[in-house]
Amino acid sequence: MAKKVSDKKEDKEKLRLKIKSYDHKLIDNSCRQIIEVVERQGGELVGPVPLPTEFRRYTVNRSTFVHKNAREQFEMRVHKRLIDIVNPNQKIIDSLTNLNLPAGVDVEIKMM
Repeated sequence: MAKKVSDKKEDKEKLRLKIKSYDHKLIDNSCRQIIEVVERQGGELVGPVPLPTEFRRYTVNRSTFVHKNAREQFEMRVHKRLIDIVNPNQKIIDSLTNLNLPAGVDVEIKMM
């Protein structure tokens, strides 16, 4: 016997936080702070999910005139995490906006 698939779609709102930082310790501490705030307010969350680290590599000439073949290479790593908050209430949103995060952490908030 085949099971009947219901046409009901669960309408769950999600608040998606995408966190970026150059330092992996800062991003882990920030994620821990966000998780503590959401759990204190009684919210349900998924994550933090580590996204692939983005590498930005730059090659620069050491000298401008004499030694053209001498080059230096630099690299910046951008660490990313993803946190989903399921069915956020107004208290959770207010506490997240009042959260004091370190200077090297960028947070993007998107309602889904």
